[in-house]
Amino acid sequence: MSSSCFDREGEVFIVLINHEEQYSIWPAWKAVPGGWTVVDGVKGDKKTVTDFIDQAWTDMRPLSLRQWMAEQAASAKHTSPTTAMPTTASTASTDATSS
Repeated sequence: MSSSCFDREGEVFIVLINHEEQYSIWPAWKAVPGGWTVVDGVKGDKKTVTDFIDQAWTDMRPLSLRQWMAEQAASAKHTSPTTAMPTTASTASTDATSS
C-alpha cells in the first residue's frame, strides 16, 4: 500500500500561490500545476512550509472577492443616501395649508 506524497516522512515541499493569492504546499519534485507559481525561498518539510503559509495567508478570501468588497465600500462612500421624504401632492397641500 503506497502513501500519499503529502504524508510521507522526509518529503520536501515548496509553497505555491495562484492568481487569487491562495497558497498551497506542493512536493518539490513534482511539476508545478497550471495557474500556480512557486513562492521563492520557501522550501522544507511540511511543518516549515505550513508555518510559512499560516503567517503569509492571513486573509482567506480570494483576491477577486477582496477587490470587489473594496470597490463596494468605496462606491458606498461616494453615494449619499437620500434622507428627505419625496414630496407628494397630498403632503404639498398639507404643507401649504399649515403655514
